[in-house]
Amino acid sequence: MRGKREGKPGEPGGPRRETRATRPGEASVSKGTSRPGGRFASAPASVRIIGGQWKRTPLAVVDAPGLRPSPDRVRETVFNWLAHFTPDFSSVSGLDLFAGTGALGFELASRGAARVTLVERNLALEAQLQRTKQKLAADAVTIVRGDALAFARSVREQSFDVVFLDPPFDSDLLEPALRAAARLVSAEGLVYAESGAPLDEETAAACGLRVVRAGRAGQVHFHLLQRA
Repeated sequence: MRGKREGKPGEPGGPRRETRATRPGEASVSKGTSRPGGRFASAPASVRIIGGQWKRTPLAVVDAPGLRPSPDRVRETVFNWLAHFTPDFSSVSGLDLFAGTGALGFELASRGAARVTLVERNLALEAQLQRTKQKLAADAVTIVRGDALAFARSVREQSFDVVFLDPPFDSDLLEPALRAAARLVSAEGLVYAESGAPLDEETAAACGLRVVRAGRAGQVHFHLLQRA
């Protein structure tokens, strides 16, 4: 994946003035509230796809423990970041390792990714992902029911250009997931991670990654990383 000329704030593909940060936690995009366990206090009934062929399509949010959909504004920012590094998604292979609603993975597929794999072990969530795939006729999307880290161990190195990580905030899955992503992502690929606290550079480096963008929305911290 190759980068392009960095645009000025506000230009297509350029960084968003209010969200770009050189170190985790420096920027804030919106306010939000959460309760213990990392779940939003008022989880929406649905989230929507932001752009691409399925723009504005709602995705149902199943009532499941620990499910915390990435807010629309966060995903909009993240995909602006991704587009800055990868203007053309047509050859991109993506992995949504803790799929949940599938908002991140379906968003990538909506924008033309060649193939996207969604991994989810919750039966109700996996069933909803299958219904969404059928509704959208999303042939580029593959849904895998199973444990995220076990799946990551089963896949060969550098299999994906974009890896999304959004594990439950009250789990200890983030660091092992980051290490797995560092192995799975291509040499110039990108890893996106959400967490309940800023991801510091030392932790990222220990996992084989470096932070290239970071932002915050309420109690959600989100990061874009590349291989160190």
